[in-house]
Amino acid sequence: MISDGCMKKVTNMSEVPAYLKGRGRGRGQAPAAAGKGWGSQLWGGDNSVNSRTNGQRNHSTASNGLQDHKGDAGGRKYDGPAKKERKVTGSSDEKNGDGDEKFRQASVQHQQAIQQYLQDQPESNDDESSEDEDDIGNNILSSVFKSYSSSIGEEEKDVNQAQEDLVYSFRSGVSACLICIETIKKNEAIWNCRGCCAMFHMQCIQKWVKEGVYQHMYRSDDDSIPKDLPWYCPKCRLEYKPYECPTRYMCFCGKVEDPKFDPWLVPHSCGQTCGRQLKPECGHTCLLLCHPGPCPPCPKTVKTPCYCGKNAPVVRRCSAKTWSCGQPCGRTLTCGQHKCQQPCHAGECSPCPKTSQQKCLCGKSTSVRPCATPQWQCQQVCGKRLGCGSHVCERSCHGDDCGSCPRAGARTCPCGKTEYKLPCTEDIPTCGDTCGKILDCGIHKCSQRCHFGPCGTCRQMTKKKCRCGQKLKEIPCCKEYLCDTKCSNTRDCGRHQCKRKCCDRNCPSCEQTCGKLLGCKNHKCSSRCHKGGCYPCPLTVEITCFCKATRITVPCGREKFTRPPRCKQSCRLPPKCHHPEQVPHRCHFGDCPPCRLMCAKVHKCGHICPVGCHTAVRVKVKDNVQRAGPWEGRPTMRDEIVEKICPPCLVPVPITCLGGHETCNIPCFKAKPDSCLRPCGRQLACGNHTCSLSCHQVQGAVDTVQAGETCEVCESHCLKPRPEGCPHHCALLKCHPGDCPPCQQMNRMRCHCELTVQHISCNQWLKADQATKAAMKSCKGVCPKTMPCGHVCGATCHAGSCPRIGLCEKKVIMRCKCRNRKQELVCKNVPDRQAKLECNETCQKEKERKKKEEDEKEKSKLEEERLKNQAEIEEYERKMKGKKRKPRKQQEVEVTQTFVQKYGKYLAVSVVIGVLAVFAYHLLQV
Repeated sequence: MISDGCMKKVTNMSEVPAYLKGRGRGRGQAPAAAGKGWGSQLWGGDNSVNSRTNGQRNHSTASNGLQDHKGDAGGRKYDGPAKKERKVTGSSDEKNGDGDEKFRQASVQHQQAIQQYLQDQPESNDDESSEDEDDIGNNILSSVFKSYSSSIGEEEKDVNQAQEDLVYSFRSGVSACLICIETIKKNEAIWNCRGCCAMFHMQCIQKWVKEGVYQHMYRSDDDSIPKDLPWYCPKCRLEYKPYECPTRYMCFCGKVEDPKFDPWLVPHSCGQTCGRQLKPECGHTCLLLCHPGPCPPCPKTVKTPCYCGKNAPVVRRCSAKTWSCGQPCGRTLTCGQHKCQQPCHAGECSPCPKTSQQKCLCGKSTSVRPCATPQWQCQQVCGKRLGCGSHVCERSCHGDDCGSCPRAGARTCPCGKTEYKLPCTEDIPTCGDTCGKILDCGIHKCSQRCHFGPCGTCRQMTKKKCRCGQKLKEIPCCKEYLCDTKCSNTRDCGRHQCKRKCCDRNCPSCEQTCGKLLGCKNHKCSSRCHKGGCYPCPLTVEITCFCKATRITVPCGREKFTRPPRCKQSCRLPPKCHHPEQVPHRCHFGDCPPCRLMCAKVHKCGHICPVGCHTAVRVKVKDNVQRAGPWEGRPTMRDEIVEKICPPCLVPVPITCLGGHETCNIPCFKAKPDSCLRPCGRQLACGNHTCSLSCHQVQGAVDTVQAGETCEVCESHCLKPRPEGCPHHCALLKCHPGDCPPCQQMNRMRCHCELTVQHISCNQWLKADQATKAAMKSCKGVCPKTMPCGHVCGATCHAGSCPRIGLCEKKVIMRCKCRNRKQELVCKNVPDRQAKLECNETCQKEKERKKKEEDEKEKSKLEEERLKNQAEIEEYERKMKGKKRKPRKQQEVEVTQTFVQKYGKYLAVSVVIGVLAVFAYHLLQV
């Protein structure tokens, strides 16, 4: 069924609306004999109106009704019989019936013409050939990875690189030889490097090895070829021995010589199991069929412990069998005192990070040094006595034996001609003969007498030739003679001269950069200047499809001639029409094909447009620019994407009231949704009340039960019962769905000692037990309550009576009645706090002294009061004898009113009456 502007596939023809079965304004389908059925036409099948063709316009089966229609599935504006029907308003029912019948006949002919045209069109073989090639590639990949996938599982992603290598090898024109920059064909002999797995032509790699030997011979003076002269891979520079020069064409795994090409196998493969040792070597062999590129990681499972060996072994992939448990390592470090605190790790433990007091090798100095380096030298002279007892060791700080005295035994003079046997305490004298040692020049001998120390430089004059051998000059033997003649020979590159002064004809290699443009035409040679052609560009370029999901790697320079890879991903370009998705098709360059889906736009009445998509239609538009003269070109045609409007819908449809309470069958052109005046009745968002508004249009509703955006909003207060003991209202205040949130208001209560006000969350207070409540109510301060003895409790704020009753350890001072005598006692040892000490003679004397002082103070106080009262009486009498003041006279002022103030009201009334009389007279005259 189709409702609310959404399309759903219909499986029962009885549910199909009448206008889709053949009745209505050109939206019907042909009879069953004209196509496969309305479902395939509606959803864009082979028989749908979405299959737009240009040949259907001129088809012989088209009738006059089709020409009046003037539109196809491409979205042309409908202007056929329906328009005529709208013009003839008020005509008889017989004319309307003839128009509908004519339109139905035209629709049937239109569908038959489309079906006939599609049957006559030849099918393209390009897509089939590409699909066949892709199917073959998928079959090859599945066969190669069959045994490997069954071992490692589908969740692993380590085989992606191997799969890419297989795909590149399978596709023709992708693999290229980096020596000759030519494509490696599927039936040509190749050699692949065991390091980078790059493929080269057999004759190219052999030529590469021979040219390397030639270059070595050219640079060396002799013509002999060393037996151990290595050669290197052109790509990864892996070193090979001379006997490893390839002479036989082998498959990738090296089992079969001259493998035959099989279209169902990877090129240059023997089709057998690879069997090569996996890297890193674990004892297992590769399970793939003979393949190019490196072998994937080992898929087998083994039980291995962690690095530290504390945890039990677990089952892991052999390629990732090493793992860390994350616990401290715990192994003893090299210092022998501390243990490794790092998490479980591979390899040796790191040096001990702690420090300690350590002695040097000789034991003279002590320093705080890292615990990992206990042996160190203080750079002081050893100073220990040697075996002779006369000399000390002159070596710097060391830990081994000092050895014997270097002056012990037979010794010779400095020139070595005379031997002496003297004690180590005596120095060897010189023999007095000529030194005779060969000087640094290697030709002359020292002419000095036997001496200690070096002989010095040779000062004899001799004739020397320069390095190039062109000039001769007599100079000191210790000096080298170089002339100023510049070498004019060319270096090994054959392009630049040597230009070195006094060159010995052994010109060094050219140090300039070659700078020639490589074969890729993009980069220049960065090697030293050399003879012959430059090596190929070692860089590679990635060629991607339009969506960048599929890519291939080709040598630099081949990207201009290599076609982009065929991408199997779906096109990701957004549709230009109004549809959220277009018909699935592969990634491509350029514009997407026209949309073949049904328009499916929703009319105001709620029906969908059944014609082909016409939102983005490419049309040719002629530039209507006025030409200045005949010499200017004709108006050009350009393509524009326009949006065509949908034909109006006039099909009778059932109309539902705004609130969806009842449905009536009303003609579409007269139908207008209205309210049925029933209560809405939808469940409000609070979940407790329903909408009391009259039937109205609901927007934003999820289903037919829940209220929408246009329904009333519940303004009631939350009336749900509160938890037992909670006196607060719901935090949401208004009516809401679900349970009320926990009460977060703070209860104000005093602590146990009633000194501090505690603020505790209501929710926490209700959920807590008695012990927790007592802990929450405590202020954690000192209890200020007094015990029966009169002292403060001193314990932490607590509930109930103080725990220290009868156990007070505080000191109490006992005094006599006169408070002169006192004594300190422990509180718990004083059962009666009212008891006091008895007074003695000293107390009696002190009482008498204080009594005398009080009597004297009282007498002085009475005398001061008497004098003060007498002075006040005298001052009062003096003031009473003075003159009496006379009372002030009060003047009375009479205020008289003016005439206006007295008769103002009467004058105003008379003026108003006069104005009204004049106005009335004027109205009567008019």
